[in-house]
Amino acid sequence: MAGSGRGPRERMVFSAAQLIRRGGVTATGMREVAVHAEAPRGSLQHYFPGGKEQLVNEAVAWAGRYAGNRVARFLAGLPEPTPGGLFAAMVAQWTDEFRASGFGAGCPVAAATVDCAGSADSVRAAAAAAFATWTGPVAAALRDMGVPGERAEPLATLMISALEGALVIARAEQDVRALTTVAAELAPLLDAAVTR
Repeated sequence: MAGSGRGPRERMVFSAAQLIRRGGVTATGMREVAVHAEAPRGSLQHYFPGGKEQLVNEAVAWAGRYAGNRVARFLAGLPEPTPGGLFAAMVAQWTDEFRASGFGAGCPVAAATVDCAGSADSVRAAAAAAFATWTGPVAAALRDMGVPGERAEPLATLMISALEGALVIARAEQDVRALTTVAAELAPLLDAAVTR
């Protein structure tokens, strides 16, 4: 992270997201975040007066923005964008990561939801907002590809739900089987939704 061009606050948010995706919120300590971010420990209270909950919420929001921003990159990499192609690209990001570095880290939004949705309303709300931040660009891309407006958001929700579920199964099985399955099985359904 040092030399990344990010300031200490941004490094801590990024580091929190990375640590949450590996071990969840409960296992992610503030000191560990500061060390990972190569930031002075005292800066945590300066930048995050709301403590760990504020930092977790900001890390979850960062993850939602990151996922939403990736949609345009996925589309740019497709010779001819299709809904099934977009979903395959979303899945490929994870299959490539799992194959390259193992199954030790998943989605920080899902991890925060599992850890805190029942106990911290602000984290639950941050996770819901992060999923919406991701769903919006996916739904917009589907509309741009010819999916009717009334189907775009439900299909975007289906895509993200299938991906998140496959991530959990892949980590449990230590295998990308679930990811490749959802990409293959959903592609025809997604592509059939195009009406123009």
